[in-house]
Parts: sequence; structure tokens; C-alpha cells
Amino acid sequence: MGNICSRSANKSDPFSQPGRVLGTAPPADSTPRAPLPPKVSSMGPGRTLGGANGGPSADAEDARSKAALAAQKRADAQANAANKGKLGSQLAAQKAQTHTQTLNEASRVERATRDADNAAQAQRWE
Repeated sequence: MGNICSRSANKSDPFSQPGRVLGTAPPADSTPRAPLPPKVSSMGPGRTLGGANGGPSADAEDARSKAALAAQKRADAQANAANKGKLGSQLAAQKAQTHTQTLNEASRVERATRDADNAAQAQRWE
């Protein structure tokens, strides 16, 4: 009943074959193996990702200053882009509003809409 999934291609039970005597060497593998690569020991500092020569720390400081300069340029460009044109000034004004000011503005717009609806209803004699 337990041999339903068994095939003849399955490995046989390890204890069905004769073993070896204690203290003897295991049989030698006949499959060839590649030799291990030589160990490389490096005493210098690690290389910077993307760096070609892994030079001194002056390159790291130069990269840091270039990154800071690029970040400053991005910040300046974003500040200048927000102040361009009518939409940019409206966006800057909207960002400067507090939560209370935003709610008051929405309430004012809602009241104006309601008043306009009441005026239109009065003109229709309803």
C-alpha cells in the first residue's frame, strides 16, 4: 500500500547495499572538480561604487562636494519654478495658507454658492 508513488528510478534504501568497515576511507569520486581560485588578500581600503581606481579619500570629498552642489542647484530650481507665472504664485499662496484659512476659504465659497442658488430660486418665483 505504501508503494503507490514509488518508481524503479527512485534511489534504493541506503541500507540495502553493503557498507564499509569503520576506519576505512570513503570511495573516491570519479567526477572531476575545478580547482579552488587563489585567495586574494587586500590590505587597502575598499573601493567606492562606480570608482575606477579606488583612490584616496580626496575623491570621496570631491564626490561629496559635487553632490551637495547638485542638491543646492535642485533646491534653487524648485524655488524658482514655484514662483513662475500666475499658477506658480497661486500655488505658493495656497501652500502658505494655514488649515484654518483653508477651511474659511472653503466655507466662503460654499456660502457664495448657496446665496447664488437662493437668488436664482427667488427670480423663478418658487
